[in-house]
Amino acid sequence: MRLREKIAEFFGLRKSMVALLAMVVLVGLGEKMAERFLPIYLMALGGGAITIGLLNGMTNLLSALYSFPGGYLSDRLGYKKALLIFNLVALFGYAIVIIFPYWQAVLIGAIFFLSWSAISLPATMSLVSRVLPPDKRTMGVTMHSLVRRLPMALGPIIGGVLIGIYGEKTGVRMAFAGAFILGIVSLLLQQIMIEDDKGARGKAEKRPSRLWRFMSPSLRNLLVSDILIRFAEQIPYAFVVVWCIKDNGITATEFGILTAIEMATAFLIYLPVAYLADRSTKKPFVVITFFNFTLFPLVIFFAHSFWMMVVAFIIRGLKEFGEPTRKALIMDLAPEDKKAGMFGLYYLIRDIIVSIGAFGGAFLWQISPQVNFFTAFVCGLIGTIYFWIFGKDLISPVSGDQMNSLSK
Repeated sequence: MRLREKIAEFFGLRKSMVALLAMVVLVGLGEKMAERFLPIYLMALGGGAITIGLLNGMTNLLSALYSFPGGYLSDRLGYKKALLIFNLVALFGYAIVIIFPYWQAVLIGAIFFLSWSAISLPATMSLVSRVLPPDKRTMGVTMHSLVRRLPMALGPIIGGVLIGIYGEKTGVRMAFAGAFILGIVSLLLQQIMIEDDKGARGKAEKRPSRLWRFMSPSLRNLLVSDILIRFAEQIPYAFVVVWCIKDNGITATEFGILTAIEMATAFLIYLPVAYLADRSTKKPFVVITFFNFTLFPLVIFFAHSFWMMVVAFIIRGLKEFGEPTRKALIMDLAPEDKKAGMFGLYYLIRDIIVSIGAFGGAFLWQISPQVNFFTAFVCGLIGTIYFWIFGKDLISPVSGDQMNSLSK
């Protein structure tokens, strides 16, 4: 086997996976150029703290509501057709924001374009699980998460530069125009390169209540802890950019650099962690991830200079330590013939509940930033302890084979 083939095999780079990763870069770059600065854009258009909280809560709620239909359509139509539909939905949302420069239009457009990650995730995970063998799924999820960080790192820098040159209103609208163009390119690429889903049989479970019966106790425990951890993330999420730029004098370009540092940190740890997770148990990696989710709101509150914020955003990057492992754990614990639907159900439940905390973050912020950040910290601490006690420690196939060989 040639070196190139060995590398492709190690990283699980099948043709459909390469197309998926390219799509993630293109759509993600367009999304992150504009989405990261939406709170600032809303304020420039006349929106206030409640409007920002409404956007954040609505994003979580709609992501939850889209998750189950996303899984259903993926099981029903196959991931290729489902991804086509999801791309068109996002493009429609971008068009609304580009055409109508009003904060009300931003909220309407967000109904469509901010749903991309949640609505496409079940189809994406279904593609990974069908294209790659079980012992390569963690690596496949890791490559997906790794590549996602490229646009997350570059997008805010480009968006920050556009805002610096053209101002908050025009700069963000130009970023959305770029997102629309990249979305068109992504749509064409995915339809040409991604192979048809031969595993799609046209059968899918329509009722979440019926699908809930197939969720194992171990997956339910992961769900409970994940909800608490997402409270820690989402309560302050929309206000981090406000805290940095409005309260501590960080420029839009510097905030883009901080986001790039966060993504670079995640980038550096992904492959080593994936390698280790394939050869040991998954639980420790998820616990470390949850701990970093918990630590970030505490550290960012005490960060009042650029260099202290660098430390905070490095910690924020470290929260990705075991995120691919967590997604792979969901994949492993989901029934083999209901993976997309179970992913959709998991995120439906999680994000509906978390949307309450995300919207409530606006009221906590109005009391004080301290109340917002410290409430998030406490939620994360409880979630981490809960998973530490009740979370399932799943042994990977490679680790299991090594233990069996030792016993012989």
